[in-house]
Amino acid sequence: MSSFSCLAASACLLLYFFIDVTSGHAPSPRPEPRASLSAKPPASSSQSSTSPATTPTESAGAPLAEVRSLLEKGSTSEADHLVRQYLQTHPDSADGHFLLGHNLFREIQSEARLETPLQGVQVLGAGVPPARHGEEKARASLAEFTAGAKFHDPSAADLKVVALDYVLLGDYVDADKWLTKMLLWTPSDADGWYLLGRTKYNENRFAEAVDAFQRCLKLDLRNLKAEDNLGLSYAGLGRREEAAAAYQQAIDWQSQAALKNPGPYIDFGDLLLDENRSEEAVSYLLQAVEIAPRESRPHELLGKAYTRLDQLPKAQMELEKALQLSPQSANLHCMVAPVYRKQGFIDKAKLEYERCSALAGSHSVPQTPRP
Repeated sequence: MSSFSCLAASACLLLYFFIDVTSGHAPSPRPEPRASLSAKPPASSSQSSTSPATTPTESAGAPLAEVRSLLEKGSTSEADHLVRQYLQTHPDSADGHFLLGHNLFREIQSEARLETPLQGVQVLGAGVPPARHGEEKARASLAEFTAGAKFHDPSAADLKVVALDYVLLGDYVDADKWLTKMLLWTPSDADGWYLLGRTKYNENRFAEAVDAFQRCLKLDLRNLKAEDNLGLSYAGLGRREEAAAAYQQAIDWQSQAALKNPGPYIDFGDLLLDENRSEEAVSYLLQAVEIAPRESRPHELLGKAYTRLDQLPKAQMELEKALQLSPQSANLHCMVAPVYRKQGFIDKAKLEYERCSALAGSHSVPQTPRP
């Protein structure tokens, strides 16, 4: 199974998506008590919660307009201060609560970017484990949406952000629910279909994931991430030929790109390894390493391929690189131990077996998700 299938992928997989926060309301999320939510769609795609239908307290929107401006500029700290100040005097402001919810999600994104080395290519979530403070902010974001939903109906943009908060918390069922509802209102949202496909995949609902990614590709014909994840979904269904075709298509689409996405190369290499085609896998995985040298997954898979080819020094080198990038991965310690043993490095092998056992019984870092 690809790295995308790991349970903790939720915490990283969406941290870099840029969400439009200029419109603004949200549904009731699940924190207790769950508030009831009117599921009425917005009057139009441009509807704002500062519409004529809002309460008189909402009409004093100059501070909130400034908050939106700050969010557009990425000034989340200033936006946070201003919107909280506004809510002290306008506690019944739907816009205020929703904008704070949006801002908290943006803060999670910003913090993840600071923790992630890009190395010339945007590897989404590479090596970044789910941070506890990130989960706390996701819950705080949902709490603000819950508060705002008491005063105003949600918009499609809010439904999307609430869904992303649930993804960050690993709650794919609720993420699926809100993304599905959002797409009933905005069926031409290609990114929404992509996110729903990712969520369906993490629920192991591969056939529905295929449908979502295909809907995305109809709206965005050369969406490389959707094509790559379509391949992952086909692989989940055991449709290997279709998976390989999707990976190859994604690779072909970026053949002339200055900055490439390593995902299709990694996933194709993984598929070839599953089919015991290790030599073929190596060529794709080497390209993935060249594109994203700071992502542990291609190094791990190269180590696996070289081990099968009995090229143990190369396997050792790649697994050690993977461990440098993901030192808390129990799986990597378990993989490198027999490689040391077979080469006669008994002490190193013993140490890695011990680390493998210790991490396997604790909360080790899972495999790195990708877009």
